[in-house]
Amino acid sequence: QLIFGAIFTLVVIAALLLFFLTAIAGRVWCGYSCPQTVYTEIFMWFEQRIEGDRQARMRLDAAPWSANKLLRKGGKQLAWWAFALVTGFTFVGYFVPIHTLAAEAAALAFTPWEWFWVLFYSGATYGNAGFLREQMCKYICPYARFQSALIDKDSLIITYDAARGEPRGS
Repeated sequence: QLIFGAIFTLVVIAALLLFFLTAIAGRVWCGYSCPQTVYTEIFMWFEQRIEGDRQARMRLDAAPWSANKLLRKGGKQLAWWAFALVTGFTFVGYFVPIHTLAAEAAALAFTPWEWFWVLFYSGATYGNAGFLREQMCKYICPYARFQSALIDKDSLIITYDAARGEPRGS
């Protein structure tokens, strides 16, 4: 029971520290520290390098299937999976000595559990950062849920000011 109390105390202190930092420095966690943000940025970097900027991606999506489109779309998916597999391998490396894991990977001699966890973490990374992206933040992250409770009408936030209007038209 003493261990449970210590863990509970540490979790409460961590939560209060997060609240305090949010009140002082804004969305430091979401913008700079959250792994979801970091991985999404990495996946978007691959996407931009392979398929181009937003306009180029929209043109590519609208274009009929061709060798160029297949190469770009397939190349992006291949890069995403390669990075996700490296991530899964690295996560499992926290629990299995990394030198042993690397030797097993080179020989394709993972144990069934190592295969499961490497592929699980790879799939989670691929799905969260490649497809869910900001949807993870909006609907799944608990921090986003209590973030609105930490601000008031005098808090500085970067958002569209409806009272100012839009000078470029409707």
